[in-house]
Amino acid sequence: MSESNLAARSDGLEGQVSGARVIAQALKTQDVNYMFGIVGIPVTEIALAAQEVGIRYIGMRNEQAACYAASAVGYLTGRPGVCLVVSGPGLIHGLGGMANANMNCWPLIVIGGSSERSQETMGAFQEFPQAVRSSIYGRPGACYVDIPADFVNLQVNVNSIKYVECCMPPPVSMAETSAVRMAASVIRNAKQPLVIIGKGAAYAHAEESIRKLVEQCKLPFLPTPMGKGVIRDNHPNCVAAARSRALQFADVIVLLGARLNWILHFGLPPRYQPDVKFIQVDICAEELGNNVRPAVTLLGDINAVTKQLLEQFDKTPWQYPPESEWWKVLREKMKSNEALSKELASKKSLPMNYYTVFYHVQEQLPRDCFVVSEGANTMDIGRTVLQNYLPRHRLDAGTFGTMGVGLGFAIAAAIVAKDRNPGKRVICVEGDSAFGFSGMEVETICRYNLPIVLLVVNNNGIYQGFDTDSWKEMLKFGDATTVAPPMSLLPHSHYEHVMTAFGGKGYFVQTPEELQKSLRQSLADTTNPSLINIMIEPQATRKAQDFHWLTQSNL
Repeated sequence: MSESNLAARSDGLEGQVSGARVIAQALKTQDVNYMFGIVGIPVTEIALAAQEVGIRYIGMRNEQAACYAASAVGYLTGRPGVCLVVSGPGLIHGLGGMANANMNCWPLIVIGGSSERSQETMGAFQEFPQAVRSSIYGRPGACYVDIPADFVNLQVNVNSIKYVECCMPPPVSMAETSAVRMAASVIRNAKQPLVIIGKGAAYAHAEESIRKLVEQCKLPFLPTPMGKGVIRDNHPNCVAAARSRALQFADVIVLLGARLNWILHFGLPPRYQPDVKFIQVDICAEELGNNVRPAVTLLGDINAVTKQLLEQFDKTPWQYPPESEWWKVLREKMKSNEALSKELASKKSLPMNYYTVFYHVQEQLPRDCFVVSEGANTMDIGRTVLQNYLPRHRLDAGTFGTMGVGLGFAIAAAIVAKDRNPGKRVICVEGDSAFGFSGMEVETICRYNLPIVLLVVNNNGIYQGFDTDSWKEMLKFGDATTVAPPMSLLPHSHYEHVMTAFGGKGYFVQTPEELQKSLRQSLADTTNPSLINIMIEPQATRKAQDFHWLTQSNL
């Protein structure tokens, strides 16, 4: 039976096909394989049609989490994920995910159903104005497509539909040869060089060429949070443990898919030397020269440009001296910082601190697992302890610093892993505040039986928390609305019950031994999701910083 006849039969009319089916087939033709969303009038038929053509549909509990999941699929696969929403409030809920995708430069298509065209501007049900942005080419981002309700249910002749051929991957652009030669010259003359690897390098699949450049030229490198794993974190050239020292005293910095935004302190003093020379590699021309004036700008695909740099060093071999004073300074700082972290981790007092928790978690994590993380101290400290060994295997709050992304990202990673790498685990590390943004997606995890391990690092608050005794003492002087500090959450909340309510495994842990046992059991169970609620010291913080990585309040 021909495809057109199959389509006609599925839609109930001989030789006819619905608008919903046309939309679904158009997406499938464009190699779109994943759709996340919440059904409602008039998009339910689109979700059903998507399933019929072989697109995996994952029904979520909130459009915001659905949009985060769809954008993460775009990052992990290179083809846009789809977020399906109703118009009006559905689209509004999804705007957070669209903004996050744009800031992180991840491809995303949001499809919304709106009122019928005949009711436009009349105040129809959930009517809202729409906009469209580019998705894959150039700097990736979010694209919104509005589908009127009457088009979804419209029946048209099968033979009148012409599907556009699958969009090819973006063309690979290379930097000007003269600029590449200049960049190589600047690197050769560096006294204290540093390579910074951003998530743009991960998205560009530039891991092999960057590793060759770092190893061939003996250069120290520093990953940004989602640049972790492009080169394994335990590589001898990784100086993440001396991050502040490396940034502050480098005289030449090569930016590979990393932007000089708040995450890198804008490239300005006192975080950097006033005369530091930046070599900026980016796919987006508008990004070049933001905040600082680079010594060299290399516009092009990060993988291609890195290969161009390698060609220069192949023609005239050069290595940065491994026994230089710069390497000595970095290694000494790494050693002292690592010793301080281990000292904090070894503390036996209860409740546990962040470092104790993460060192015990790191001991058991599979080397090929996805690590999803969000929260303030939970994410910041976690990235320094939890190691990544593979590219595109860490997802966190990203450029927009977005809270609430964790469970959506974890679901996306688990779905992709299920299709491409069966058995690969997803570990989602949440602060208790961050978990609250999208905690109901635990039901989605259980409904699709995704063996995600959720770790809720629970300090009873936002940034800092309050223990039960302090909470009771405050309540003596009034109700919670008048006396509870804005940072406080209800002490000793049993978040693990959210997981057990839907059939998963839940654990409440207060000691290192309980943490080790529950994590071991969770990782051994490859068929069920689990949530480990880890109680820590409410006032626990990170070790003292020379410079704060994040912006901070004056509290």
